[in-house]
Amino acid sequence: MLQIPPEKLKQMVVEEGLIKPEDFDVLLSESRRMGQNINDVLISRGILSADYLYNNLAKYFGLMKSNLVNREIKEEILNRLPENLARQKKAIVFDAEPNGIFDVAMEDPTDLETVEFLKRRLEADIKPFLATEEDLAKGFAMYGRKFTQDFKKIIEENIQTSLREKLDTVEEAAKAVPIVAIIDNLLSYAASLRVSDIHIEIFEDGIFVRFRIDGVLHEITRVPKEVHPAIIARIKLLSGLKIDEHQKPQDGRFRHKVGTDLIDIRVSTISTFYGEKVEMRLLPSTQKPLSLKELGLMEDMEKIILENIKKTYGMILITGPTGSGKTTTLYSILSILNQPEVNIVTIEDPIEYDMKYINQTQINSLAGITFANGLRSILRQDPNIIMVGEVRDEETAEISVHAALTGHLLLSSLHTNDAPTAIPRLIDMKIAPFLAAAVLNVILAQRLVRKICLKCIESFPPSPDLLESLKKQIAESRLTAEFRAPKILYKGKGCSSCGNSGYSGRIGIFEVLNIDEDVRKEIINPNFSLDNLMALGRKKGMLTMFEDGLRKAELGMTTIEEVLRVIRE
Repeated sequence: MLQIPPEKLKQMVVEEGLIKPEDFDVLLSESRRMGQNINDVLISRGILSADYLYNNLAKYFGLMKSNLVNREIKEEILNRLPENLARQKKAIVFDAEPNGIFDVAMEDPTDLETVEFLKRRLEADIKPFLATEEDLAKGFAMYGRKFTQDFKKIIEENIQTSLREKLDTVEEAAKAVPIVAIIDNLLSYAASLRVSDIHIEIFEDGIFVRFRIDGVLHEITRVPKEVHPAIIARIKLLSGLKIDEHQKPQDGRFRHKVGTDLIDIRVSTISTFYGEKVEMRLLPSTQKPLSLKELGLMEDMEKIILENIKKTYGMILITGPTGSGKTTTLYSILSILNQPEVNIVTIEDPIEYDMKYINQTQINSLAGITFANGLRSILRQDPNIIMVGEVRDEETAEISVHAALTGHLLLSSLHTNDAPTAIPRLIDMKIAPFLAAAVLNVILAQRLVRKICLKCIESFPPSPDLLESLKKQIAESRLTAEFRAPKILYKGKGCSSCGNSGYSGRIGIFEVLNIDEDVRKEIINPNFSLDNLMALGRKKGMLTMFEDGLRKAELGMTTIEEVLRVIRE
């Protein structure tokens, strides 16, 4: 990304009286620690405006500005560069000059490699212009607007064609071109919007199609009930399910290609009052595991996790409700541990991401492979590190504890609301307190919050109502004595890049309970209580998920509303 060197930027903003030198240094250190761009930090804090930065970038590097925000781009010009390449290269072709040169808005017009690539692709010379994030978002949205129009048009046309066709069986309809086109376009559209889940639901007045984007469901379209059997049958065909089974729940999966990307799609069907409902989980097969920083772990928490995963035995637990990102965190830890000198084996339900050089096993009830007996088999495979997707029952808990006590590092997940509650949950599963104390290394609890869109972020002073909501949550969390009301908070005002939601992407908020000798003594204490364990954790510096969310809201990473939403769920 094009950037004025920090020292030069510091000189500019200090000379103009926008910030004190020492304050700039603090923000620069903070941006490096969080892996953020200093430009984004200065803008989010209200020290610089995006326009100020844009104008000075153009001036410093001697570049022309593209100003796409107020410009309409002809479709034939825009499409000279396909959307996937435009996004990859962060470049928009927006005009053609009489002499055959194309005007291209670029994030970094000084990137000679990209300039040469664009010349070869367009088979013409180009004139690079500097583009802001808002300029690029406008260009990408123009692709998206056409995609949305095309998607709805294709769906409607194929529904009408399907209704006109008189096929003898549902299976024939599922293989017919109109239904194939509907499902293919539905999946491609979902992939373009970074959808995590697709819900196809049938009610009295039709079929509802909803997408989950950044953790929130949005209705996308409605379809006549008449095509419901064919749509469900098509999805069943793709995922290897029984077409004629309508009462029993079924689970399957298939792989779908969108452009050059492959997406693994996990399918679940269930019978409802009006017919079968389908849920599809989209898992990009080419997605790399995130780093701990990318997950959202701040430096203090990251340090504790890194110290504990270096141990050669013991148990690391990730806790939280369904959809809180536990599996993603487990994969991130595995990617750090994945070295040639160790043997890593997993047992998962299902395998969500294919990890190179890790032996991954999937639960298969038909073949008799459960977490418990799969784990027994893994122990005979000379593993150094074991990942169990979830500790669901007493048998799995018992074998997991035994494995972690006998020289293996075991990672797993558990359904609890916070980190300390994992202890009584294990005890409920018939794990003796002295065993839990001996085997546990660290417990990480988490939730996912939506990130503020950096393209439309703005600061504001919190309202009295918002502060009151904060105080109420703080009282419930017993943190009153430590509460410091934030003076400035952040939100996204909404733009074309984030679909006017003000949010783009998600990040974790966390709670880390480090199991040291004092915590072990508390676990085996005959008078053990959750309140005492929480108090001990707090005494040792443990931050709750709410506190972690609060500091992320103050840093402009998420909003207070998001933190309160997930904490209260």
